[in-house]
Amino acid sequence: MGHPPLEFSDCYKDSPDFRETLKCYELELDRTSKFLKELIKDGNSVITAIKGYSLAVQKFSQTLSGFQFDFIGDSLTDDEINIAESFQEFAGLLQEVEHDRMMLVQNASNLLIRPLEKFRKEQIGATKEKKKKFEKESEKYYSLLDKHLNLSAKKKESQLQEADDLLDRERVNFYESSVEYVYQIHQVQDRKKFDVVEPVLAFLHSILTLNNLTVEMTQDFMPYKQELQLSLQNTRNHYDSTCEELEELMKRMKHPSQISKMQNFLPLEGYLYCQEKRALGASWVKYFCKYHKEGRRLFMVSCEQKPATKQAPLLLTLKSCIRRKTESIDKRFCFDVETVERNTPVTFQALSEGDRKLWMEAMDGKEPIYHSPIHKQAEMELNETGFKFVKKCINYIESEGATQVGVYRTVGSNIQVQKLLNAFFDPLNPGSVDFNSSDWDDKTITSALKFYLRSLSEPLMTYDLHRQLLIAAKSDNLDFRLSEIHSLIYRLPEKNREMLEMLIRHLVNVCSHSDENLMTPSNMAVIFGPTLMRAKEETVAAMLDIKFQNIVVEILIEDYKKIFTCKPEDSASPPIPPPRITPRKRQPITISKRPARLYQALSHEHFQHAENGPETPLSWIGISASPKTQKATETL
Repeated sequence: MGHPPLEFSDCYKDSPDFRETLKCYELELDRTSKFLKELIKDGNSVITAIKGYSLAVQKFSQTLSGFQFDFIGDSLTDDEINIAESFQEFAGLLQEVEHDRMMLVQNASNLLIRPLEKFRKEQIGATKEKKKKFEKESEKYYSLLDKHLNLSAKKKESQLQEADDLLDRERVNFYESSVEYVYQIHQVQDRKKFDVVEPVLAFLHSILTLNNLTVEMTQDFMPYKQELQLSLQNTRNHYDSTCEELEELMKRMKHPSQISKMQNFLPLEGYLYCQEKRALGASWVKYFCKYHKEGRRLFMVSCEQKPATKQAPLLLTLKSCIRRKTESIDKRFCFDVETVERNTPVTFQALSEGDRKLWMEAMDGKEPIYHSPIHKQAEMELNETGFKFVKKCINYIESEGATQVGVYRTVGSNIQVQKLLNAFFDPLNPGSVDFNSSDWDDKTITSALKFYLRSLSEPLMTYDLHRQLLIAAKSDNLDFRLSEIHSLIYRLPEKNREMLEMLIRHLVNVCSHSDENLMTPSNMAVIFGPTLMRAKEETVAAMLDIKFQNIVVEILIEDYKKIFTCKPEDSASPPIPPPRITPRKRQPITISKRPARLYQALSHEHFQHAENGPETPLSWIGISASPKTQKATETL
């Protein structure tokens, strides 16, 4: 099983579980770094060995070409002429082969070593720098927090306010460094799926070429290579779509308003200092506490470092919560809690006045309850005007823009999109917009359609069915995947299913022109997956599931007729298989061992791909080194 996703909200709580999960990711990062170091070292050894072999063959060919057959008499037969010229032919053939081989060796470092070194230096190196910053800010913040909590309540109000402001600034710095570190960790974990596999696949192809494999063997390898290329391309597309969503979420989580929202999460979690009486007097012990309002249970985990013993979590059942008067104790932010388990009240110290109010609010204390104002944004509705809008968009696109390259991928102007939506959904005169006007172009209309679907008060495929659709998409059983999605579609509300059928039928029509617009069902699903489906809460885990949302939409497009022309009871559904928990095993590739001459070299374009990164992955192109090489390349 993989590691649980690191949520940005956990950065704010900074719980022991969050720190433990972070350590798991850091260990995985170190393991990846060591693996890449070994891979680069062994790859260089292979390249050096191939280069040495090629130099030896070239020396051998030079020896052959340097020998001249002498002859006796004044003429030779045709056979003798062929024999006399054989070494020259052999030498020419070897030189031609080794010329291509040396070009492959020269490019091999750029295919394998440079991308891996670049990933190790830029991605893993950047993550380590973020870690250093996170650890530095963490140490700085908690050190200041300890000093802050030990301030006497008898100090001047101006001094206390200045100390509070300083702590708030350090808290913001610590939280920002934590969020950025978590974001970078997710980035490097996702990127290694293709940034590491892609160079190895390219290098593997060059090795197969260097081993003089037959055209038949290369053809046997092609389906696997194409399948892996397709997987890399899809992963890259999912990453691009997930990365955009993840980056937006990170930016929102940094906003101060989001911090106040997170404080209202239940159960309430955070650090509290508990006053404990000991032989030499009272002391304050730091605990990570979690309060469940249902059952009034308070779980406390000690944060004292005692390597010899591991203390079990404490459980207290609350009876009441009372604010501690300032003059009764020389500590700030204190409150007393009466519990079932203890005869005397337990005194706690919160991290700040606002933190104390949150704890007392959750525990039904006597402090006033503070709520952050909520400004609900206007939301689109799935009504008659919405249906009319979608139909007009579809009719326009199918008549004017279905063959446009990158239709739906190209984004229109935000100002124009808002102008179109405001005009169409004007309460005084809804739907009175001429789409054929010169005011609107293809990009504006496609972007407006996507914006409308994404702005619905509930996604078109509903929150209730979201999890079940994802479970179906994650199944290894392709038949179950289709039948389960088929069944779930018919559990949608009637209006939702009607709108979905109309939209998917349109996407099928657009994808039928993929030779012109380059929009395949897979590419279209990457765009409409997050548009038609979304989780109720925006979390990192939800962002990582976007690729499975794309799979659901891709199935709807590819199997449109089966899903929307017959009800699910018309086809028998297989039993529900368990969810995917292990990677699928591939069938071994059978490769013919008959020898043949096949020498393919990689072009300068592929060299540029290895160095700068391509727009489309892994395009092997043969060079024009010789007619024989060109012929072998055409065979591929």
